This record gives sequence, structure tokens and C-alpha cells, in this order.
Amino acid sequence: MKKQKKRVSSHPVSSIRNHFPKFTITTLGCKVNQSESDAIAHQLKDSGWYPIDPKETADLCIINTCTVTQKASMQSRQAVRQAIRSNPEARIIVTGCYAQTEPDEIDKINGIHHIIGHTDKLKIPDMVLSKEKGPYPHLIRQNILSEQNFEQTCAAVSGNRTRPFLKIQDGCDSFCTYCIVPYARGRSRSMCIENVLENIKQLKKAGYHEVVLTGVHLGAYGIDLSPKTGLTELLNRICESNPIDRVRLSSIEPHELTDDIIQLVAKADIFCHHFHIPLQSGDDLILKKMHRPYTRSLFKNQIIKINELLPDAAIGVDTLIGFPGETEKAFENTYSLIHELPVTYLHVFPFSTRKGTPANSYPRQVDSKTIKARCKKMRGLGHIKKKNFYKKFTGKPIEILIEDKRDRSTGLLKGISSNYIPVHINGDDSLKNTRVQVRIDRVKTDDQVFGVLY
Repeated sequence: MKKQKKRVSSHPVSSIRNHFPKFTITTLGCKVNQSESDAIAHQLKDSGWYPIDPKETADLCIINTCTVTQKASMQSRQAVRQAIRSNPEARIIVTGCYAQTEPDEIDKINGIHHIIGHTDKLKIPDMVLSKEKGPYPHLIRQNILSEQNFEQTCAAVSGNRTRPFLKIQDGCDSFCTYCIVPYARGRSRSMCIENVLENIKQLKKAGYHEVVLTGVHLGAYGIDLSPKTGLTELLNRICESNPIDRVRLSSIEPHELTDDIIQLVAKADIFCHHFHIPLQSGDDLILKKMHRPYTRSLFKNQIIKINELLPDAAIGVDTLIGFPGETEKAFENTYSLIHELPVTYLHVFPFSTRKGTPANSYPRQVDSKTIKARCKKMRGLGHIKKKNFYKKFTGKPIEILIEDKRDRSTGLLKGISSNYIPVHINGDDSLKNTRVQVRIDRVKTDDQVFGVLY
């Protein structure tokens, strides 16, 4: 990276302290990023900093970036520029996946003080108390692929969420041909079981009723630990210790969502009836080109098994549309597979070439117009699936966990059920962060679900 001689503000941190230092964190991307932003915010608050609304002027702005797609990278750059424009006197720190993989691109933006890779991300609170001076930006970025340690975040960190994320795994060893994540996050690394259990207990002690276990490659949990363990063992230990009311699992690969995990979720009340499974493609040839280690048949069998054991379970699915070589027939194989299965909702992503990945140079790239049309069709299917799933529960009682904030669009309380149905109800603020029984009353055309106290 070239030496930097840009004009940026360099007011001493001591002067910030004198007028009650304020900070904002803008987070793009996945639940893991959100969990890490929460940890940084928690540490900053412990050091005397105050979180403020992004509309206010801050002394410190942290942008936690994403680069999973070209659009995510663009949005990350936009977020950085917006922070600089809105906070001309603030210290600007850019971190996250885009900072790890493309620091030179970030370096082109005038007004940044620090570009910090993943290895040092959780050291940001210490860095802002330092008295480093220009020239800016300071680049702190290690070779993430050589990182072997799991970075422990502080417990009882929730940000503004009623259902906090707990990152228990980081990195990925899969190296799918389209994916930049292993180059951004490094190899798979896990939090040890005892620390997971202790973190969950602390969240319960802090007053939370649900925790969402998250990771970059959650199904690979424990393979790096000594002795080696796995997600099934962790879930069994959670079930035995019963440390909190509800545990929700984030995304798990189809071939790693084992029969043992499905059966454990079915028999243990602590686990939410909610699975999120990244299919990406329902065409076996495309899956092979993606370097995805499963077939459409395996995926189909897992969905059917979940539905047989847990007919009320929500099943979310990721699809990646427009991978190089995806013919109309290949796309229809994906569409028809989703159409015939009891899937609840879809996350539809257009294929985006990422520099440094094999698929970037694959022949038979699909044109953007075709990708857009296919995504629209798939999202339409997802809308139908979600609405039909919600309607199945009309008139039935269901337990929800009421969130701490009212819904902005309706002003009503909103709660999430074990099977991931967001229900709006009338009620006073005393119901916030409590579990209540409601009856689903109606589902509107925009998929909003309304209920009444049961």
C-alpha cells in the first residue's frame, strides 16, 4: 500500500474525552459481523464512550464492512463516504471483510484514519485510546489464512437485540469456487464448549431468553479443537445444562445438518424449530462446479426429514442465481426443487464475480439481465412460500418472545416465535422481553402477521 499523505482530521483523543466522546458503528453483512460490532461497542462503552444515533455527529465512526458480493463492497464504500461526510471531525475506522481483502480500494477514499483487518478487529477499543498521529490511514492487517486462534468476544453482548447473537465459530475451510469468505475470514476456528456454555449462562443472567448461535461455517464447529468435537456434541451439552430458555441455530450446510441434529431439535424444547440451509443451486452439475459437497437428492431428503419430524418448523434456504454455466434448465432444476419442498422462505442472491476466486474466470458467464429475471422469479416463489407458511398458523396459539422495541411501521409490539414467525400484537411496554402466548389473527398481503394475546 502506498504511503498516505491525505488530509484528515487528527484532533487528539484527549480532547474527545473532555466532551464525552460519542461513537457510531455501521455494520454491513452477516450475523457474525453484527456480533463482532456488538462486542466492539460493549468494550467502547466500558471505556467511557457513548453510542449515539447515526443521525447525530460522532467523534468516532467505525464501519464494519462486507465483501461477499460486488454490491456489498459498493455499499461498504458508500457507508465509509457517508460517515466521513456526516462526521468531518471524527476519527474514521474501517474494518471487516472488505478491509481484510481490499485495503487498497479503501485507501482510495480520502478521510480514513485506520484500516483494520479481522485479526485486530477486537483491539479497536484499545487503538482509539492511543495517540497515534498521521500520516493516515494506518493499515493494520495480518495474513488471516495463518490465523489459528478463535477471537473470544465478551459475554452478555447483545447490541440492541432482544435475541443476541453469540459467535461460536469463525472462518471456513470449504473454498467454494465463487466465495471470497475464506480469504476474508481465514480457516475454521471454534470457541471451546465450556466457553460457549458460560457465555450462554451469562446472557441468561443478564436477562435474555434466547441466544442465536452463529458462525461463518457453523457446521464445522469443533473440528479444530483438541480433542476434536462437533456441533452435535455441543448441542447435546447445551441440552443437558439447559442454560437459557431458547437456542436458535443460524445457517448450517445441508450435508452437515445431520439426522442427529434434526432429532435433537425435535425432542428438546430448548431448541427453536427453525433451520436455515444454504442450498445455492438445485442442479447437480452446478453444485459440482461450485465445489459444494452434496447433491440435490441429499438436500431434498433432509428437508423431507425435517418436515416429518417437525411439521411446524421454519426452513429457510439460500439460493445463488446465475453461476457461470447456469442454463435455463439448471435454473429450473433449482426452482422446481424449491417449489416442491416445504420450504418456508428464501434468501436469493445474484452471482457476483469476486476477484481471487476460481469462478471469476469461469467461461459461460450469465448476463446480468438474465440473472435479474431469474432472481425476480425465485423471490416471487419465496414470497408465496412464506405467506403460505404463515397462513398455516392462522387461528392457532403460538408462543412469541416480545422484542424490546416496537415495530416502526405499526407502532405495535412485535415478537418472534420459535419457528421464526414475526407476530404484531397490541400491548403495553411491560410485555417487552417476555414470552407470551398469542393467537395469530391474520396475515396481510405484505406478509405482516397480526395476533392477539391468548
